[in-house]
Amino acid sequence: PHPPQVAKGTHVLVPLGGSSATGWTAEVDEGVAEAPEVGGVAGSGHALWVALTAPPTAPIGRYRLSARSRSGAGEFAAPFLDENDVVVLFNPWCAEDSVYMEQSSDLDEYVLNESGRIFYGTEEQIAERIWNYGQFEPGVLEACLFILDPGMPHSARGDPVMVARVVSAMVNSLDDSGVLVGNWTGDYSQGTNPSAWAGSVGILRSFHGTGAPVRYGQCWVFAGVVTTVLRCLGLPTRTVTNYNSAHDTDTSLTTDIYLDEAMRPLERLNTDSVWNFHVWNDCWMKRPDLPDGYDGWQVVDATPQETSSGLFCCGPCSVTAVKNGDVFLKYDTPFVFAEVNSDKVYWQRQPHGGFQVVHVEPGAIGRRISTQGPAGGARVDITEQYKHPEGSEEERRAVSTATSHGSRPRRTGAVSSGEVTLTLGSAPAVAGAELELRAAIANRGLEPRTLLLRLSLCAVRYTGVAGPAFRQEQHRRTLPPGQEDTVTMTVTYSEYQPHVGDQDALKLTAAGAVQESGHVLAKELLVRLHTPELTLTLLGPAVVGQEVPVQVVFQNPLPKALSGASLRMEGAGISCPKPAALGTVGAGQTLRISQSVTPLRAGQRRLVAALESASLPPLHGSLQFEALTGSTGSTGSPPGDTGNAGNAGRRRRRRRGRPGGSTGG
Repeated sequence: PHPPQVAKGTHVLVPLGGSSATGWTAEVDEGVAEAPEVGGVAGSGHALWVALTAPPTAPIGRYRLSARSRSGAGEFAAPFLDENDVVVLFNPWCAEDSVYMEQSSDLDEYVLNESGRIFYGTEEQIAERIWNYGQFEPGVLEACLFILDPGMPHSARGDPVMVARVVSAMVNSLDDSGVLVGNWTGDYSQGTNPSAWAGSVGILRSFHGTGAPVRYGQCWVFAGVVTTVLRCLGLPTRTVTNYNSAHDTDTSLTTDIYLDEAMRPLERLNTDSVWNFHVWNDCWMKRPDLPDGYDGWQVVDATPQETSSGLFCCGPCSVTAVKNGDVFLKYDTPFVFAEVNSDKVYWQRQPHGGFQVVHVEPGAIGRRISTQGPAGGARVDITEQYKHPEGSEEERRAVSTATSHGSRPRRTGAVSSGEVTLTLGSAPAVAGAELELRAAIANRGLEPRTLLLRLSLCAVRYTGVAGPAFRQEQHRRTLPPGQEDTVTMTVTYSEYQPHVGDQDALKLTAAGAVQESGHVLAKELLVRLHTPELTLTLLGPAVVGQEVPVQVVFQNPLPKALSGASLRMEGAGISCPKPAALGTVGAGQTLRISQSVTPLRAGQRRLVAALESASLPPLHGSLQFEALTGSTGSTGSPPGDTGNAGNAGRRRRRRRGRPGGSTGG
């Protein structure tokens, strides 16, 4: 490491009653209550209280602190002791700080909330899970500072733009042996299934303790860890989910789907990846490196998809720049713009071997962008912050701006005439039960119409990678004017089970042509298999420092036994047991297991649990309860309740350079 230097702001000399060259000040503090005894010396006349104030631009991190005095009796320099270290963080309550958030009540969520909802699933079937961020847990701050050490000079750590960019690179292990190894193969035998994590704390402690990347993560794990790290460092941060998220490497603003002459999907050509959902982060900061108007929320994405300036990182990218199509602004705006702005274009192979556009589905990409809101913890749709309304003049202008700076223009093509319509749907889809999928067709015209419809069903990973079709059907329907008809596909558990893995959905592709007019209809439907939640109940009073049993109840929904199941628990301010093996759970059987936890801090606590098995996606549940000091406690509140942990005394360590002056230490 480079030695501290005065010129770089990493070695600070502050005279009492004056200021350093970098803006630190030291003043006699008259406002401190007199202590009856200081350092073993009785009487206030022997104590001098000094308030040390850091400037809003100071590099964040751990500072060693010493005091030097000179008197008639000589000079004295206090040694650098670990207990005197001062940690400086970004301060979103300080108006002069680059991360200042004027709506300070929102900081209860974006900085101080130690748990939150992360959304997943599909656009039509939004699901959520509770994630334990745990940014105030012992060892987490040390881990967050450790993350910055390999590639970031201390002198650059006063700039939140650079800190966020380094965090986005260091949370994935590519290039730099960072925190998490990404794994989308379905084989997690050398580590932990990404869906089995209940929060960030165990991941960060493991990385700090061993220095080795933790196995394994997928997008919501990367995003959950980034939220923990940035909130811990004082940056307001939210976890964001984008549904139908395009991974468009040529930023063409189209997602291309290829069909053969018989309207069957050609999956080997369908290389444009549309993730069922993708999770990233927004963090709040000023952007002095950009023109005016681009402050506020900035996208940071630690999931390794594409390199940026040679590294696997993404952002910070202004959400305002994404909305307006200003893809020439740094960092990585073209990639994020393409993730939320794209049309689905269907191509059909022609008899001569070439392909022709037969259907365009506009605005299919970047749907129902979701985050946990600052008030009450409910899901908030923030799509309008990322995109102008589909088809509006502002939206057309944003796309035009983006395409004029290198993104290929959208392709216009045949849009269905609307005379014959196609709608896909499904009955409630439950893991272990029979599925019922439906294609509804209607003739809105004045003449009879005949439709040749092909249905194709396959499993698709949440990253958009489709497996082979395991069910295909062809139907011919003649519709009188004004009539409707429904084609139903029933699929048994034994038929779909071999194809569906963890985090997979089923994709129904329907494509057809109207015989009389040649018009083509095409639609895709993603079906997520619902799994039961874990139910957590506190079986006694929750008292700080005392064990209390928690009952976890789970019903196996499958028509077969579950084997090798294990339970993992995590919670901020809660000591939890190690992962427990549950043995075999019979078909349809209800399992009740009791685990003891110990509250370590008073106030609102949230316990998160995840159950992992070979035959089901990991199941989740959470419990919020009040932990009290003394001899009485709380029996908890339902998992759906919201609330923040008690935060009194916490902001003091986060405040830096507040307008009235702040004290380090």
